[in-house]
Amino acid sequence: MGKLRFVALAVVASSAFGVRADTQVPVQTAVDAGYAKYRTLDEGKNADYIPALAKVDPKLFGIALVTVDGKVFHKGDVGSPFSIQSISKVFTLASVLQTAGDEAVLQKVGVDATGQVFNSIVAIEQHKGREMNPFVNPGAIATTSLVEGQTPAEKWARIIGIHEAFAGRKLEVNQEVYKSESDTNERNRAIAVLMHAYGRLYDDPLITTDLYTRQCSISVTASDLAVMAATLANGGKNPVTGKQVIGQEHVQRILAVMATAGLYDDSGIWLYRVGLPAKSGVGGGIIAVAPGHFGIAVFSPPLDAAGNSVRAQKAIRDIAEALHASPYDVKPR
Repeated sequence: MGKLRFVALAVVASSAFGVRADTQVPVQTAVDAGYAKYRTLDEGKNADYIPALAKVDPKLFGIALVTVDGKVFHKGDVGSPFSIQSISKVFTLASVLQTAGDEAVLQKVGVDATGQVFNSIVAIEQHKGREMNPFVNPGAIATTSLVEGQTPAEKWARIIGIHEAFAGRKLEVNQEVYKSESDTNERNRAIAVLMHAYGRLYDDPLITTDLYTRQCSISVTASDLAVMAATLANGGKNPVTGKQVIGQEHVQRILAVMATAGLYDDSGIWLYRVGLPAKSGVGGGIIAVAPGHFGIAVFSPPLDAAGNSVRAQKAIRDIAEALHASPYDVKPR
């Protein structure tokens, strides 16, 4: 794996947002330490409102980190597949930003935190479908409705295509999870219909809900997600494939929403403690981005009360601290 160190290179020293130049901890050492410290942690529980997620082995735990120059560091169960769930919202948002533009997302969806739980119907009623953001379910379903395409098949091709471009490989839907979610997504269907009633959904609500459910059921690994996060860290260019997936100008918008709304009700706590734009999913994954430096992904199914992986939060926090990755970790001159 190499012993990349973040040292006082000119590119690091000149960065306004990234790993501090005086960091001397090798990346693999930080990853290994985070894994060892939390490997036996027994806190949280799997999501059970989606039956298929309750059956996932709670002991699975994997950490993957990919740098913007394509170096890969990992430990644990980084090849174990799981459903991407709400982390998919990041990449569907990227697709819509690329085709509809930043202003369309701002005006048609919104970017402010709602102050309510991620699947709140009260928030829709309170704001008449406005003041959502792409990472709570009402705003995420609205974002999916804005995906370019004349038919559901065309929209799906664009959704899966953007995920594959970020991951750098072909991806598939976990059919068991998709069926399990489809059989239990009455609340999301109600959210879509209510958003449509307020004129804040831009395609058929039931078709859109199905596309959204399928999107959340895409199967990924921690290794995939680390590449996807590193693509954001690298200004939209996949550091493994070399493909420019989205325009660099859209990345800062995505990271802004990740910073303010990426971890459900605990987004503020996460930013306070870790300082990195991030996104979680109830499948047990979390991605975080150190812009200009690396993307990291951790998979561990047991969740806390807010719906975020317990081990993933703790491991990323420790690794970010070891590498001085937070943009708020400023050394006086």
